Amino acid sequence: MEKSPDAFRTISEVADDLDLPQHVLRFWETRFSQIKPMKRGGGRRYYRPQDVELIKGIRHMLYDQGYTIKGVQKLLRDNGNQFVIAIGNGDLAAVEAIAQRKQQEAEAANTSPDADGDEEIILGQPKAKPARRFFGLARGEEDGPVAPDDERLSRDNRALLQEALFDLLECKRLLDQVR
Repeated sequence: MEKSPDAFRTISEVADDLDLPQHVLRFWETRFSQIKPMKRGGGRRYYRPQDVELIKGIRHMLYDQGYTIKGVQKLLRDNGNQFVIAIGNGDLAAVEAIAQRKQQEAEAANTSPDADGDEEIILGQPKAKPARRFFGLARGEEDGPVAPDDERLSRDNRALLQEALFDLLECKRLLDQVR
């Protein structure tokens, strides 16, 4: 039986729908304060539809666009949840509208968008180099690495390396808590 689109989802349903391990979702909750699933007795998580959409956008930015966690955090801070959700849904019109509104707000305030000295992130341009550059990916390339065929990492191997990185970061976080 299929759930209603407005129904809450368990962590296993979200993980299956977005092809993510459950531990990655738990890790992202520690890194993105915007992800706030409702927790019931025993700590069981229930994700609202807007939570799932936000996670989908974050996943797209991290895995498909090659942003770092800090880069996505800055996108969320500067442009809001709806911006990342629109990117995750591929809604370029909404992304454009949000970027234009932000530009108009900056002009109305008579300040430059980068008045704080940082580069502004509009239309998905990261300030920091994307982590995917480690794998030889160039921005905007959907087909994979730029490296010669014999040096390419398969999509599965990249996913395994990313998962291992998340596992190591979670281990580090746990060790830091114990110290």
